[in-house]
Amino acid sequence: MSMRIIVATFLLVFLVSRAVADELPRIAIIIDDVGDRHAEGLAAVSLPGTIACAFLPHTPYARELAKRAYENGKEVLLHLPLQSLNGKALGPGAITLDTTETEFRRILRDNLSAVPHVRGVNNHMGSLLTRHPGHMTWLMQDLAADGQLFFIDSYTHADSVALAMASERGVPAARRDVFLDNVPERDAIAAEFTRLVERARANGSAIGIGHPYPRTLEFLAAILPVLETEFGVRLVPVSTLLTPPVLLEPHLKAAATPAAH
Repeated sequence: MSMRIIVATFLLVFLVSRAVADELPRIAIIIDDVGDRHAEGLAAVSLPGTIACAFLPHTPYARELAKRAYENGKEVLLHLPLQSLNGKALGPGAITLDTTETEFRRILRDNLSAVPHVRGVNNHMGSLLTRHPGHMTWLMQDLAADGQLFFIDSYTHADSVALAMASERGVPAARRDVFLDNVPERDAIAAEFTRLVERARANGSAIGIGHPYPRTLEFLAAILPVLETEFGVRLVPVSTLLTPPVLLEPHLKAAATPAAH
């Protein structure tokens, strides 16, 4: 067989493999609550593939680990603490129903500055605040004014208006489909992951959120390398699943390109 035929055959296999991969249902995975604990956070930002990591602002390891996440080809999100219905403590950088518009904008700006390489924002808790159009409008106004940031609604309450407010302001946004580890046990995580895959197959794409729990990290470390071959889905950066779409950051393009099989 001539070298020309060998090269042509290789290119054909590569292009067919890439086309098949591009047609696969897509999933994106976000790991929330990164920044408080170093070992778990380091494991999260070291997971294989183009997962996103959402960092709690002003936490001890947020700055260091956000830099590592970026260097590892991960999208970096600000995990914005918003008041919940259950009154749980939110930690530093929290925004509540009593926060004035001026305070809101200052806190948001400080939180964004506390996390390097921020690409987008998602809410930490927020089952109360995401239901309030006023606060969500302030948030989307600021994200729109920045012009480079997207929003992921963690969807902690069915009455969230965050996506509607994002749409009104033209902020690229999407909503979480599945929480992977509300029960942080392997069988429960596997069941929720199966639900995420099924949602992606039904709708073309789906977004899952997990946390830096030991069993979640162990499960994802094992499962992410075989998503295409074993589950028939493709892992993509969460920014590729937004409405309206946004351009992929240059440092993520190589990682997001499917490999030839």
